[in-house]
Amino acid sequence: MITPGGVITLGESMALMRTTEIGSLRHASAMALGVGGAESNVAIGMRRLGASVSWLGRVGDDSLGERVLREIRAEGVDVHGIVDADAPTGLMVKERPFAASTAVHYYRAGSAGSRLRPDDLPAEWIERAAILHVTGITPLLSTSARETLLVAVDRATAAGVTVSVDINYRSALAPVAVAGPILRELAERADLVFGGAEEFAVLYPGASATDAAALLHAAGVGQVVVKQGPDGATVITPDGVTAAPGFAIDVVDTVGAGDAFVAGYLSARLEGQGIADSLRRANACGAIACLVPGDWEAAPTMRDLARFLDGGGDPVRR
Repeated sequence: MITPGGVITLGESMALMRTTEIGSLRHASAMALGVGGAESNVAIGMRRLGASVSWLGRVGDDSLGERVLREIRAEGVDVHGIVDADAPTGLMVKERPFAASTAVHYYRAGSAGSRLRPDDLPAEWIERAAILHVTGITPLLSTSARETLLVAVDRATAAGVTVSVDINYRSALAPVAVAGPILRELAERADLVFGGAEEFAVLYPGASATDAAALLHAAGVGQVVVKQGPDGATVITPDGVTAAPGFAIDVVDTVGAGDAFVAGYLSARLEGQGIADSLRRANACGAIACLVPGDWEAAPTMRDLARFLDGGGDPVRR
């Protein structure tokens, strides 16, 4: 079970297949099998940085579901895996049509992960945590998944647990007109909200990130973290703005970078670090995640992070 004061998260994790070469799936000759999911990516990233983390999700009663649970558990995350005999494990397929692009395809309609329900949440599980982290993916999967997420958030709020929300809008799950009100309701219940400028515009059509932050602050959100990719990130609070630059790297795969960023920020916050130091760690984690193919495989340990932040020196480790 999770150590009191740790982090909990919940959502769908899927089997992941990715091409091992550049080019369309039409001509791919080999695929690598792994797992991926925004919430479990964050859980693994935080665990590697030393946090106590617990993840909950549903998988099918199949080999891919076993793979998902085994991989997450192997990273030291406390896993609450519900095996659903009536639905399959979802699947994500990644291809690199060109050297500088990645395309992601989801096969998750009716999946076990979309069938989360409120009674899947263990008693006193949320109440023991310091942070509950969720994403905007889960409430768009199904009505029951949305209800589960809102119950989790309400329980966290009642217990004084910090609620962290990454908007993480997926257009494949719902159009903006449908997703906007659902994601806005979730974000306005949070203490801390992450998103890109275009995602904040999903919450509040036509609003800039700054305008959205003001509206979220009025709803009671304490920190709004604007992810800006290679340009770094900015945190907007009612008291001011803190910005941090990104890192110059040779990008291999950007999928999962946002999750690594969140893991870095939340882990630093959990340690009691200030906004500026939390942002620096978050930007570094996001950059490191772009250096290796995969959703979470490059998530750094504290040693990896220190080596990256030190910079310079001999690139060959002896």
